Amino acid sequence: MMTRAKKVQEIQTLSDKFGKSKAAFLVDFIGMNVEEVTNLRKKLTPLDAEMRVVRNTLAKLALKDHPEVEEAISGEFVGNNAIVFAYEDVSAPAKALSEYSKDVEALKLKMGVMDGKALDANAVKYLATLPSKEELQAMLLSTFLAPMSKLVRTFNEVPSSFARTLNAYKDTK
Repeated sequence: MMTRAKKVQEIQTLSDKFGKSKAAFLVDFIGMNVEEVTNLRKKLTPLDAEMRVVRNTLAKLALKDHPEVEEAISGEFVGNNAIVFAYEDVSAPAKALSEYSKDVEALKLKMGVMDGKALDANAVKYLATLPSKEELQAMLLSTFLAPMSKLVRTFNEVPSSFARTLNAYKDTK
């Protein structure tokens, strides 16, 4: 049994996590064994995300400090829930949850919230299909480098063309 002081501390901790996370996903983990939950947590940790199993009443009290998130997610706290907080890249934890829910059928994505907007399970799965932050950065970098690469190839083509012309002239003689 939790004492009142521990409950207040847990509410404050959850409120801080909601405040610093870019997204939160609500999952139903009933039917998963301890090993499966531990494996999921291990997959989320390198993605700068964490899973917390929380009491619904404490989570609702923690959401009082975040009215936009409370409005989006508060009604979904029914049954046993875990909250996955995504602190950096939002698509990577969504992708991990989506893939893990395919492997472990007991894990169910209920919903999510990002920027104060509610995301249903289909929106979370769509979010999982988006490229990660690193992939987007690589795409942007390649877009920036394309004109310079083309310019270098064009500059290189002039002496190469001249060398091929000289070689062809040599072959005719």
